[in-house]
Amino acid sequence: MSAPDDLRAIAPFAAADVATDIAPDVAPDIATWAAFLLMCLGMFMAILDIQVVATSLPTIQRALGISQDAMSWIQTAYLIAEVIAIPLTGLLTRALTLRWLFACGVSLFTLASIGCAFSQDFATLLMFRVIQGFSGGVLIPAVFSAAFLLFPPRLYGVAKAIGGVVAVFAPTIGPVVGGYITETWSWPWLFLINVIPGLTAATATPFLLPRHKTNLRELRQLDLGTLAVMALALASLEIGLKQAPQRGWLSLSCAGLLFASVIGLFVFLRRTSRAKHPVLRLEALKRRSFAVACALSFCLGVGLFGSVYLMPVFLGFVRRHDAFEIGTIMLVTGLAQLAAAPVAAILEKRIGPLRLTALGFALFAFGLALSYFEPRTADFDEMFWPQIVRGIAIMFCLLPPMHIALGDLPESEVADASGMFNLMRNLGGAIGIALIDTILYGRSVVYGEALRLRLLAGDL
Repeated sequence: MSAPDDLRAIAPFAAADVATDIAPDVAPDIATWAAFLLMCLGMFMAILDIQVVATSLPTIQRALGISQDAMSWIQTAYLIAEVIAIPLTGLLTRALTLRWLFACGVSLFTLASIGCAFSQDFATLLMFRVIQGFSGGVLIPAVFSAAFLLFPPRLYGVAKAIGGVVAVFAPTIGPVVGGYITETWSWPWLFLINVIPGLTAATATPFLLPRHKTNLRELRQLDLGTLAVMALALASLEIGLKQAPQRGWLSLSCAGLLFASVIGLFVFLRRTSRAKHPVLRLEALKRRSFAVACALSFCLGVGLFGSVYLMPVFLGFVRRHDAFEIGTIMLVTGLAQLAAAPVAAILEKRIGPLRLTALGFALFAFGLALSYFEPRTADFDEMFWPQIVRGIAIMFCLLPPMHIALGDLPESEVADASGMFNLMRNLGGAIGIALIDTILYGRSVVYGEALRLRLLAGDL
């Protein structure tokens, strides 16, 4: 269940006083491509981790003796830390440079994965999940800003396609990987699979990425009060959205959390707009193209994470499939995304990003409509073509808005803009999942009453 970000669900290296080593008309060398692919590997690990752990939560619960109420916090802690880290990527990039931000982030993620694997109690696991979420959160937006900073404009489409496929393919194969590991090995391997790729990326990227001087003054000048307000606002929003479907949107606790998040966001924006050294640079929001792209990213998050969340719920609870079988069925979407990525890059050049985005959202709506008419006995065959349509549409909805958002920005704005762009997708996913859960919990009362009446009437 990602709100992934999570499924759900993505920031870099430019700064006002930092220039890229690669001129717009110079082809990137092998080292640049290798560094970018290793960054994509790090992002893949961070996104995949959400899904493989979600698949095996009952196994972890039994192994560590975690209560049913506390079990969901294994995921929630990760997602809260991730959503806080994403908008901070620009600040951390200005302070550490892309090279050391990614190396530190992937190293910390790898160490936290080892800590999770050897946790003996819930508190220890939760602590390492928070570290995992924060370090994973900075890896995701770094890739998408790097696509615009490491490559010339003529290669934007290729770099975006690679990053986009990785970002959406990871949650698709997550249930397959998680189910296989749980059934074949044991739950610690859900985290230990990150070690070898993590060490590889952490060791190699410092030698491959462009070298720039760090600027640690950015951290010393940090407005800690504004940072705390932002973190509390985002955490309140995530927790409020998680609890609202069960407790009710107007319950005292949920309404209080959601109201606090709105007030916190207002205070954050007000303080940030007046700060000499802001936590998050908001200049990009003055551009209409970027604001529109963020809105599109939010809408994609609602549909993408919502559909990725709802399918396993249906296949698991209605069709009684196990995690591996669910992942096998959902793999169709991932394969369609792989096939559609190069097509999306070509079409974007020919018809433009705006037209391709419109086509993508129309196709995505059509794919969702096809699923609406599926019977409760639907399985692989019935879900095949709706998944194909949605898989193609997702790439048309993801890649063009990314270009609209980041393609024309000056380098000094790309890092912060990438964080905001990806944050909107994650927030869209969180809200989409909350709305779906609200419908599911709300309808359960209706269906429960109908079942009771049929039992009383002897109709079952």
